[in-house]
Amino acid sequence: MTATGWLPAPTEELFGTEATAEESYDVLTVDVPPTSWTAALETARDRLSCTYFDWLSAVDEPGTGFRVAAHVVALSPVRRLLVRTTVPHDSAVLPSLVHVYAGAAWHERETHEMFGVRFEGHPGLDHLLLPETFEGHPLRKDFVLAARVAKAWPGAKEPGESEHGGPKRRQMLPPGVPDPNEWGPLKGQLPPAPARPARAAVGRATGDRPVRRTRTASEGSATQSPADESRAGRPTAPEDTSTETPPATQPPTAAPRRARSASQGSASQRPQTPATETPEPPPTADAPWHHARPAFDEPTKTPEPTEPPTSEKPTSDSPAPENPSGGSQ
Repeated sequence: MTATGWLPAPTEELFGTEATAEESYDVLTVDVPPTSWTAALETARDRLSCTYFDWLSAVDEPGTGFRVAAHVVALSPVRRLLVRTTVPHDSAVLPSLVHVYAGAAWHERETHEMFGVRFEGHPGLDHLLLPETFEGHPLRKDFVLAARVAKAWPGAKEPGESEHGGPKRRQMLPPGVPDPNEWGPLKGQLPPAPARPARAAVGRATGDRPVRRTRTASEGSATQSPADESRAGRPTAPEDTSTETPPATQPPTAAPRRARSASQGSASQRPQTPATETPEPPPTADAPWHHARPAFDEPTKTPEPTEPPTSEKPTSDSPAPENPSGGSQ
C-alpha cells in the first residue's frame, strides 16, 4: 500500500479499509462510508493538522443518494482535504460534526433545510434561510416548483394559447413544473389534453406512398412543360413512336446569338462620338486673368510677307560690256 498525495500514511491505515483517495487540482479527496464519517474528520483534524473548517454541503445524485462533502484545510503548509460520504434517499442520516468542528453547525442547518439530511446530535436543526411555514427541500431533484402551478410560466405563449382559436401543439413543461391536473389546487378538475390526430391521409393506408416520378437533370423539373424546355434549348424526352402519327411542326428555334469579341465590348455599349472642341473665346481687354493660359503656351507668330524677286536693270554707272567681235561701237 502506498500513500496518496501528501498523506503521511496509506489511505486504508488512516481512514479505514473501505476508504479511497485521489488527488486532483491540488485537492485530496477521500471517500469514506457513512459509519466512518465522524472518525474520518477527527483523523483529518488530529493527524493531518486540518484545523480550519471551510464548508459542508451536499449534492442530490438521482439513483444514488445524497453525497455529503466537508472541506477542511491545513494552514502550515496549506493543504486542502475533501472528505465525502453518500447516504441513501430513504434514510438520509449522518452524525453531527459540531463536537469536531464548531463551525459545522451553521452548514449542517443549511444542508438539512435544503436537502433534508438529518444530522444526529446537532443542537438545533431549525430553519436558517427559508420561512418557518415552508414545506419541502428546494435543492432536491424531485422538488416540485409549486409557484409554477399557481402562476403560468413567464414566457412567450405557445400557439393556441392566445385566445385566437389557432392550432395548439403539445406543451413542454420546464423541469420541476408538474402537470396542473396531477398536482396542485386544480388536481383532477381540468379536462385531459386533446390527443393529436393521426397524419395518415383519408382513403390511403398507412405506409402507402405514391410512386415518385424520376427525372434526369437534362429533363428538368416536373413543372416544366415541353414548350419551356424547347425555348430553353434543352432536349425533350423522346416520345413513343410505336404508332404512326403525323410529324409535329418543330417550334421555331431561337435566333443565333451575336458573337462579339472582348475588344468590341458588350452589345449595350455604343460607340461614343468624339466631343467637338469648343473654340476658345477671344481675350478681352478688361482683365488678363479672365482667360488665363498655361505658362508653357507661347503666342504664335504671324509670318512676314515676302516680296517677289525683281530683275536687275543696268544703271548708267555700270560699265558697258565689251564687244567680243573687236569692233567699235
